[in-house]
Amino acid sequence: VSSCRKIMSDERINPQFSRSQAAEMVKRLYGLSPGNMDPLPSYHDQNFYVPTEEGGEYILKIFNFVESQNLKRIGVQMQAMSFLRQNGLPVPTAVPTNSGQISSLEEADFGCGCRKYLVILLTFLPGTVISKVPLTAPLLFEAGKTAARMDTILQKFQHPFYDELRRDNFLWCLSNIPMLEEYLQVAEGEPLKEIVEGVIRQFRTSVIPKTSSFHSALIHGDFNDLNLLVLPDDNGGHRISGILDFNDLHLACSVYELAICIMYLMLEHPNPMVVGGLVLAGWETVLPLNQAEKDCLYVLVMSRFCQSCLLARHEVILHPENAEYLMTTSKTGVSILRQLWELGKEEVESVWFKVAAEYSCQNTT
Repeated sequence: VSSCRKIMSDERINPQFSRSQAAEMVKRLYGLSPGNMDPLPSYHDQNFYVPTEEGGEYILKIFNFVESQNLKRIGVQMQAMSFLRQNGLPVPTAVPTNSGQISSLEEADFGCGCRKYLVILLTFLPGTVISKVPLTAPLLFEAGKTAARMDTILQKFQHPFYDELRRDNFLWCLSNIPMLEEYLQVAEGEPLKEIVEGVIRQFRTSVIPKTSSFHSALIHGDFNDLNLLVLPDDNGGHRISGILDFNDLHLACSVYELAICIMYLMLEHPNPMVVGGLVLAGWETVLPLNQAEKDCLYVLVMSRFCQSCLLARHEVILHPENAEYLMTTSKTGVSILRQLWELGKEEVESVWFKVAAEYSCQNTT
């Protein structure tokens, strides 16, 4: 009963299908013969790598209970992914079921009553996550450029249920930083709490008054180090080969996408301070920032650090069995957040804009 209450308190009821159950779904729904299916890490959902005897490779994605009820929104997300693919971006797309549907609802009981979980099969993209390779200046530049190019393409995307992506109460949207106040208790007694409180104050005073000047956009919302795939290029480095996980796709501001990309790639670099400038340089080749967006970039990057570090602690309380994955960001995130906080807005931005200007100049002469 206690475990049931814990799951219900999270309101998501994460799926817990076994390998054999997942393999049965692949056979029944898609007519494929799966080989050894390996589970993949996920925040709230369940993912399996699916090699098949027919020679294909796929990803089976099973959504948590709450997300599984948002059929319209997930349908729009799948169509947006197809639109990006059609316009030349390397993203996975949904494989139709035997009956021609984009997804299927599968019923299961994981100890708290029968629930229906949405299942989709995605095409597989080869590559290594960007966190596993050296983050060279050209690769960081390309990441920023790719993020901006993606958002530019999405400006042309249309769908009858487009409004499903207006997720005003979405906790991970950077517009909702003040919502973090409800989670401050998970950092009680840590320096993190004081920093988060300070960032929330800065967000209220310096970001909220300027958001009306930001460019609105449909953004990926989680353009991070685990959702970017790379392959070796011809110069001994790497190039971006895939963009994964569009679960957080939502209408927001394009500068949020940039801030999110900078924040997560800072985690993987030996000199985090240069990351912002190199990603920014790539971004501005496609979507130059206006003055309001430039003025808020530091606070927005700080805000994403606060979201990630604080909400990870909250999730670990609910799902201690998934602590290693949930705390991936916090391992280095808190120390970088503290460094940025101690340096302050003026000094950090001076580094970012100087690096961006120098890199852009070197690559246009």
